[in-house]
Amino acid sequence: MPPSYDLVIVGAGSGGFAAARTARDLGASVAMVDRGPLGGLCILRGCMPSKTLIASGDLAQAIREAGELGVLVDNLSIDFLHIMRRKRELISGFADYRIEGIRQFPIYEGAARFLDEHTLQVGEQTKLTARRFVLATGSVVAPAVVPGLIETGYIDSDGALELAALPESLVVLGGGYIGTELGQFFSRMGVKVTMVVRSSHLLSGQDHDIGHALTEYLRAEGIEVLTETTILRTGKSARCKHVYVARGGAEEQLETQEILFCLGRVPDTTGLDLERAGVRTHPVTGIEVDQTMRTSNPHIFAIGDCTGHFMLVHVAIYEGEIAARNAVCNAAEPADYHLQKTHTVFSDPQVAVAGDTERALQETGVSYVKGVYDFAEHGKAMCLNKTKGFVKILAAPDTGRILGAAVLGADGSDLIHEMIVAMHYKATVFDFLKVPHLHPTMAEIWTYPAEEIAQKLNAVVVEERRAEFGAAG
Repeated sequence: MPPSYDLVIVGAGSGGFAAARTARDLGASVAMVDRGPLGGLCILRGCMPSKTLIASGDLAQAIREAGELGVLVDNLSIDFLHIMRRKRELISGFADYRIEGIRQFPIYEGAARFLDEHTLQVGEQTKLTARRFVLATGSVVAPAVVPGLIETGYIDSDGALELAALPESLVVLGGGYIGTELGQFFSRMGVKVTMVVRSSHLLSGQDHDIGHALTEYLRAEGIEVLTETTILRTGKSARCKHVYVARGGAEEQLETQEILFCLGRVPDTTGLDLERAGVRTHPVTGIEVDQTMRTSNPHIFAIGDCTGHFMLVHVAIYEGEIAARNAVCNAAEPADYHLQKTHTVFSDPQVAVAGDTERALQETGVSYVKGVYDFAEHGKAMCLNKTKGFVKILAAPDTGRILGAAVLGADGSDLIHEMIVAMHYKATVFDFLKVPHLHPTMAEIWTYPAEEIAQKLNAVVVEERRAEFGAAG
């Protein structure tokens, strides 16, 4: 008889590990399956290695700009081998810590595929059965669909994190968060970077004020950002690689030593034989789930990147916990993404967004009042010479309840958390302004757009009262 469990989780990344812990704490027998290497995408090839590298790039740029604060540093040099060695050492430690946690559970290493809706084949030798399953198989780099790219040769985000040496020049295909972060990092390492972007600005999914401003900041650093540009094909010669693009109605040829392919990630369902388990998938968005994380088979759940929802670690963890509770308790707890869709981009300046965006509110016809404040007008930001960008708050026009917030600026990934807490407790701008803010701090900047909105709403109330008194008179 094959080993049998209450719950088997396929994928031992952040979401799968969260599901395993939650199910165990509810008293279920749990096993995990992972084809390896153990550690998960975030630790091994995503969040942690990229942010480690970006820290070196940010420091290099700070040194270049130190003269503005009266600190003169001559002959800046980059030890790329040291940067990569530091990254490997940190990631090894992070992975070891995660693996230690994973090994609290029975862990079966190997490729998984369903034999039927209750039986899983792992590798060539092992079979498992379970009452329920959680699929947490993550995502992979999107296929290289650009004509000629495979023959030309390229690196993707995985390869970029493992380079042994810096290229002299780099063309980045794509202007999403991965391309933006890595493109800026390599530029700060001294690489000549050109970014090819189909939309009118980097981060096409963001509000236009954020995307356009960030695009101009990167251009000011010396990065060539080609917007509204279509990638046609690639090729190579003995001297270099070539990227052919269409821009402004004309074809152009870009020459580069290396090409970085950053046109997104796609759900990874390779080899699972989901049809044998009665699990439906979509060719683009991956495994189909309802609000409770159930698939088309009610005892099989799916979470994280493999569902194509929001490819964010905190979302995968959130979904993993919900799926585990629903699986073990046979419950129907729904996921709520209003705040979970909060995200950040580790560009410089950083982008962070919580709640609704302006574009989302406009597209759904929801009325809002906006308050905006520039870092260039903020005292602490001026002291630190971190004056790029702005913060904005969106609020309901009748109550002042905070609907969304965004920051383009230094430490935006940390600053946004105050807005997340405020929205979690359904605070209005009037509630928010009762909270003391230390001076001078970067966090204090949020009080200014909140005050702007409060003044607008109070002015409306005053006008309404005047109208009432006038009618009564």
